[in-house]
Amino acid sequence: MNDPIFLRVKDHSFSKEEFELLHDAELDLVYTYPQPEESILPSYYESDDYISHTDGKRSVFEKIYHVVKSIALSNKVNLIDSLQPQKGKLLDIGAGTGDFINAAYSRGWDVTGVEPNEKAKKIASQKKILYAESTNELHDHTFDVITMWHVLEHVPDVDLQIKELKRLLKPNGIIFIAVPNFRSYDANYYGIFWAAFDVPRHLWHFSKTSIEILFGREALHVYSVVPMRFDAFYVALLSEKYKTGNMNYLKAFYIGLKSNLKARSNFEYSSLIYVIKN
Repeated sequence: MNDPIFLRVKDHSFSKEEFELLHDAELDLVYTYPQPEESILPSYYESDDYISHTDGKRSVFEKIYHVVKSIALSNKVNLIDSLQPQKGKLLDIGAGTGDFINAAYSRGWDVTGVEPNEKAKKIASQKKILYAESTNELHDHTFDVITMWHVLEHVPDVDLQIKELKRLLKPNGIIFIAVPNFRSYDANYYGIFWAAFDVPRHLWHFSKTSIEILFGREALHVYSVVPMRFDAFYVALLSEKYKTGNMNYLKAFYIGLKSNLKARSNFEYSSLIYVIKN
């Protein structure tokens, strides 16, 4: 590995192991090293605190998370409808417990979901949601919309995943990719405690430059970029917990707000949605 070390970061939420983050200057991409073997990677998700694979509402934090999540789900479908008003086939990769699938279905989309985590799939099945086993069984150029909401950073082979997105997308289709942004103010402020590094579950840490280059290799182009302002507050809450042992709601709100305000000038929000087309 010739790329320089960007940071050394601990898995704060589960294993407590330390990983290096290396920086690829050509792509402006940071990546987790060493990357766990695919056979053991699922073990890092087996925690009741991994909230996107549960519907838990045990604490104030989890209750707030689900309230904000319901607003975010509506915003996501509104965004899709505004850019692809002709309802058609929608594929959600990394569909979790199925809440986005349900929201899109209720708004008239013909939905398909894919999710590798068995725990999340079981919860989805209780909501009468059935997933495809994998994208390999889906036909070429089938989908009008493909979404990956905070999923691309988890994928072991990003280049292969982007090729698969290209294969599945209709010529006039749209891809929506949401990922954390390591160039944000809150990422810089919290450093090794920034919750969105989330090693080793997050294998890749993207900038706007890296997304444009990686998708450009498959002749897929970033059409627009949309901020996810809620993420700054959520990530700041977790980061405060990792840094101090407490949520520190007021401090987290202040840092989240400051991150969003600073991003108004440079568009380096805590998380970004990339709208991508052929």
